[in-house]
Amino acid sequence: MRTTRFLKEKGGFLLPLTVLCRLWLRRLQFKYGISLPYNTEIDRGLYIGHYGGIVINHQSVIGKNCNLNHNVTIGATYGGKLSGTPKIGDNVYIGPGSFIIGGIYIGHNVAVGANTVVTKSVPDNGVVAGPLGEVISYKGSGNYVINTDY
Repeated sequence: MRTTRFLKEKGGFLLPLTVLCRLWLRRLQFKYGISLPYNTEIDRGLYIGHYGGIVINHQSVIGKNCNLNHNVTIGATYGGKLSGTPKIGDNVYIGPGSFIIGGIYIGHNVAVGANTVVTKSVPDNGVVAGPLGEVISYKGSGNYVINTDY
């Protein structure tokens, strides 16, 4: 993904190689069940714990040391007052089966519990759980974020 993005930004005579990398990325997306477009803005330290069922919108922004589990969707909404794509801060843990949708901001050191639907912004150090995505504490992601890159 990062190689394809780099080649696309360089352009020029690297265009044939860019097309080849995009085709290879498409193949890997089908093989592993992870839809991670090359033009998604992702900082260092992204950790995907398990393969399968991960869908990320190409306009999303993901900060450093984000941990994703299986069946996570980071998507856009195209209507209402929170239309757009999510922006996710640093050191965020996103549990299995979670949905983060809309033009919201997920703060730094946030933990999103399993099977949580987040449609509202979450402040720094928030812990979100439940089907309605309610903040249940402010203890942050703590030990949930692994494989960090500083």
